[in-house]
Amino acid sequence: MMDNSCTRFTPRIILTLVVGCSIWVTLAGNLQAQSTPARRFPTVPGWGGNADNEPRVGSAAHRKSILDALPLDRLTPAARTQILSIAENPTLFRQLPSQAITCDKDMFLFLTRNPDVLVGLWDLMDITKVQSRRLGPYQIEAADGVGTVCKVDLVYGDASQHIFVVDGSYDGKMTPAPIRGKGVFVLHSSYAQGSNGQTTVSGTLDCFVQLESLGVDLIARTLSPIIGRSADSNFMQTAHFIAQVSQSSSHNPSAMLDIADRLPQVEPPIRKAFADTIVTVARRGQPAGRNTSVQPAVADAKDRGPREMAR
Repeated sequence: MMDNSCTRFTPRIILTLVVGCSIWVTLAGNLQAQSTPARRFPTVPGWGGNADNEPRVGSAAHRKSILDALPLDRLTPAARTQILSIAENPTLFRQLPSQAITCDKDMFLFLTRNPDVLVGLWDLMDITKVQSRRLGPYQIEAADGVGTVCKVDLVYGDASQHIFVVDGSYDGKMTPAPIRGKGVFVLHSSYAQGSNGQTTVSGTLDCFVQLESLGVDLIARTLSPIIGRSADSNFMQTAHFIAQVSQSSSHNPSAMLDIADRLPQVEPPIRKAFADTIVTVARRGQPAGRNTSVQPAVADAKDRGPREMAR
């Protein structure tokens, strides 16, 4: 039987995995996942078939349909093996409720592929203690300073789908020995342009979480309703934060460019790419025929935001 310290810790390892999953790396430090209850969440337009004919959300058939739709043929053999070893045998699965936000497409894609910018923004606002560092073009390590560490690996991304693989661990005061977990997170997104020219981004996140400890596994399932409600809430709040970043870039680009130049935990090339995206959003939001003098305030560097990436 697990002791009370392990019981208190269990949500932390799950939240660590989901923290690392995507653009929602950390909202005040964490995101969480749970086993999916027998209820249907709204789906992204174009994702899935007729609701009456779809398999129950969270069922083996539903999970298989998600995996069958992944572009595994575009990935390396190592990436395919890594994804399937987790997603075909998850401890927990959850499909987070769909979110629809008004957001520039380029800004959405940039923040999805550069979650350290979100961490930097929250750090600048003093609402997170998480520290992140970039290990590679699409690989980030994050730590909360009290024992939780996760490595986030974006293995595939195009305009409609991003696949993240996360490896997380906790080695702190709450447990006598380190506990590890892994996750695969699939972000589906679609875009619709309204008559006012604004873009609505709709997205949902499929979470496959695999824990290495049987005891933690059992406790996680017991606590899943509480964990899941927090996951849904944080997913929604982070989506709205991204919308606010896009809106501020359109309406007040000068202030946003100043922020981009001061972002902590973000390498200069990424700050430059963020500034470029802010300028793009600002110019796109200008009325037709009106010129804008907004210019990036960060030194030139190579763009790090491809339209499609896979490895």
